[in-house]
Amino acid sequence: MAFFLRGPSLISGLLAAVLLLPVADPLPAAESAPAGAFSQSVAVASAGDEAMAEFYRARGYAPLWTGVGERFRARRQALFDSLGRAALHGLPVARHDTAELLAQMRDARDIRDLGAVEVALSRAFLRYARDLQSGILVPRQVDSGLVREVTRPDPLVLLRGFATAESAAGFLAALAPATAEYRALMKARLDLETAIAAGGWGSGVPEGPTLRPGESGERVIALRNRLVAMGYMKRSASPTYDAALQEAVQRFQDRHGLAADGIAGPVTVTEVNVPMEQRLKSVLVALERERWLNMDRGERHILVNMTDFTTRIVDHGEVTFETRSVIGMNADGRRSPEFSDEMSHMVVNPTWYVPRSIVTQEYLPQLRRNPYAVSHLVITDSSGRQIDRRAVDFTQYTARNFPFSMREPPSQRNALGQVKFMFPNKYNIYLHDTPSKSLFNHDARAFSHGCIRLADPVDFAKALLAPQTDDPDGLFRSTLNTGRETRINIEPPVPVHLIYRTAFTDGRGSVDFRRDVYGRDARIWEALARAGVALPEVRG
Repeated sequence: MAFFLRGPSLISGLLAAVLLLPVADPLPAAESAPAGAFSQSVAVASAGDEAMAEFYRARGYAPLWTGVGERFRARRQALFDSLGRAALHGLPVARHDTAELLAQMRDARDIRDLGAVEVALSRAFLRYARDLQSGILVPRQVDSGLVREVTRPDPLVLLRGFATAESAAGFLAALAPATAEYRALMKARLDLETAIAAGGWGSGVPEGPTLRPGESGERVIALRNRLVAMGYMKRSASPTYDAALQEAVQRFQDRHGLAADGIAGPVTVTEVNVPMEQRLKSVLVALERERWLNMDRGERHILVNMTDFTTRIVDHGEVTFETRSVIGMNADGRRSPEFSDEMSHMVVNPTWYVPRSIVTQEYLPQLRRNPYAVSHLVITDSSGRQIDRRAVDFTQYTARNFPFSMREPPSQRNALGQVKFMFPNKYNIYLHDTPSKSLFNHDARAFSHGCIRLADPVDFAKALLAPQTDDPDGLFRSTLNTGRETRINIEPPVPVHLIYRTAFTDGRGSVDFRRDVYGRDARIWEALARAGVALPEVRG
C-alpha cells in the first residue's frame, strides 16, 4: 500500500513543524532545538511513558515521523507497510490496524495535533515491534506450566535503533525472529491459508473398524482421497488398500508422531480427520511460541520437545544426537513445565531424593499399612540419619505433619537409573535415566512425575562429554563402575530448552504435527483469539 501524507492542513502543519524544528541529518542536538507547541504537544502525549518521554527529551523533541523529506516519508511508509503485514505473522489485525492512525493524520489541523500524531506513530511502532519480537501473550497468564521468561525488547533501545537505522524497512523486517523455523512456519501458514481458501482437504474418513492393507470399500476410498488431498500420495482410482496407500499412511504416521505401521487404526484416522483449520491454529500458536523463544539458544544446546517426546542435542543448527523421552503425565502437579536453563553437570550413580509430594501422597499411605513397604527406600530424619522403621508408628502421621525424608541409594533399580543431568532450577526438573524401559515403546509417553526420562541416557552422556574429553566412553564407564555417586561437570555448560510444539518443521520446510498432550496449545489459541488473531474465514 503506497502511503503519502495528503491534505493541505496536514501539509501546512508539517511545514510549520519544519520551521519550528529544522530537520537536518543528523537531527539537531537537544540543547539547540527550539521549544514550541510541537515540543509541548509531544511532551504531553508521551507523559506516563518513561521510555518514550526520555527518547524525545534526548532529541530535543525533534520529530521521528512527521518531518518533511524522503527520510521521514520512508519511515512512515515502512511502518504502514509493516502494520499492513501483521496478519502474515499471525498477529492481531485490529491491534495493528492503520485506520485510526490515518484518520488522526487526516484530521490534524495544527502543530499540537501534529505532536499527537508523532507520538501515536511511535506507540504503533513500539506495539508492533514488541509483538513481533517477543509475542502477544504473557505465557504464565495462559497456563501455569508456561513458566518461560520472555525477554521483552527495551522500547528506548527500539526507538533509538530505528532513529539511526539506515533503512527503516530493513529495521522493521529484522524485528521478527531470524530463525529458519520461524520462516518455515510463516510459509506453512501461507500454504494452509491458501489451501483453505481453495476448499481444504475435503471430507474425512467415516468412523469404523481399523483399515488394513488388502481391504476395500467406501472408507478405504475416503482415506485415499483424504491423503491425496493432503499431498501424501498421487491420485489413484484404486478402491483397494494397496501398497501405495499403505506407504502414504506410513508417511502420514511418521509426520504425526505415530507408529508407522501402515495400518489406519482409530488414532491414525482421528489424526487424518483433523480439519485444516485446526492445523492452521497449531501453526499460528507455534509462531507465537517461536517469538517467545526469540533468544540466543546457544551454538550447542539441548532441545526437549514434549509433544514429540524427544530430546535432541543441536550443534550449529544441526541435530547431532536424538533420543526418545518420557515427560510428565497429564495430571495436576505432574505436567512438565516449559522453560530454558543451563545444564551444568551430570551425576553418575545418582541417589534419588524422593520429592515430598511423592513421599506424602504415594509412599506414606503404604507405610501406614505396612512399615516395611517400599523397603528399597531409606527413611531419614531432619539431620539425614536413617531411622529404624520398627520404632515408628506411621499411622499417626498425615501428609501435613510427616517429619521424615526418603531417598533411594545408587543401584541398578534406582528410579533415576545410572545417570541424571542437572540444570538446577526452582521447579526441580532434570533429565535422567530410568529402569522402566518399556515406557519408551509407546507412541505417547507422558508417564513421569514431571522430569524428563531418556531412552538412551548413556549415549546422551557420552555425546555431552565428547567436546571436553578424548575418551567420553572411558570417562563415563570408569565413573559408573565405581558404584559411587559422582558429579561430572559439563564444560562449558550447555543451554537446555524445554519446549512444547504441536507444529514444527523438519529442516526441509515440511511441517510435522503432534497431539496437544496437555491442552496447552488449545489454551494459547483461545488467548490469541481473544487478542484478535483470526482464521481466514473469520478475519475481518
